[in-house]
Amino acid sequence: MTPTTTAAESRLAMPGGEISLLRGGDGPPLLFLHGGGGAGAWSPLHEALSRHFDVIAPDHPRMGRSDDFESFGAIDDLVLHYDDLLDELGIPSATVVGASFGAWLAAELAVLAPARVEQLVLMAPIGLRLPDHPVTDIFLMHPEQRVAAAFHDTSRAPAMDGDIDAFVQAYRDMSAIAHYAWKPFMSDPKLEGRLRRVRARTLVVAAGEDRIVPRAHPECYAERIADARLVVVEDVGHALDVERPEAVADVVVSFLSAEEARS
Repeated sequence: MTPTTTAAESRLAMPGGEISLLRGGDGPPLLFLHGGGGAGAWSPLHEALSRHFDVIAPDHPRMGRSDDFESFGAIDDLVLHYDDLLDELGIPSATVVGASFGAWLAAELAVLAPARVEQLVLMAPIGLRLPDHPVTDIFLMHPEQRVAAAFHDTSRAPAMDGDIDAFVQAYRDMSAIAHYAWKPFMSDPKLEGRLRRVRARTLVVAAGEDRIVPRAHPECYAERIADARLVVVEDVGHALDVERPEAVADVVVSFLSAEEARS
């Protein structure tokens, strides 16, 4: 899958600072919320989605090329930020797709403002507090261990090859995740009970070989969101949209492009 869409990069002033975002494609608006990695990159999945949607892919505050937004200290700050971003872009409602940490944000946005989210895709989502099925503590791992945890086939992981800028960016992004999600650890204890508020047509995508987020988490999301569909992509780790973008794109685009989604 070779990217062909020209994605325009821009900076946008928001309350608290400026964000960097990529935008490309034609069609209804789609807000893509990246995970712990992936900021600032136009990926093969973005490309596949851009053939059907106007894809808007911002860097989270404190991540990628966005400013630090010093006043932001928790998940709810990010959720309100994305509600404000849709206002700033003049978008009353959109399809929202999130990966991992971004899936958590997408779910929280659909809870906060159900009318804003027309369709929702949660890929390898974190964010739920399930004490019997804890999320792996990636902060205890060195970079090589995190790659082994995130990828089923580590040969598909992006190679940094001594790129100091890439290492610095990865450190900044990991620090941002810790900043927002250290306590409570990688979860919102209230989220599970609030998923009943989600009104969007919803797809939950689980990674078949996820060593970071137990299967119970995507299953719980699918159970708690009315009429949600759960699909498992096999032979892929937690970073499923990076490791097997073609397989993930097939599942996501098929769901979003289904005839019933347009009715």
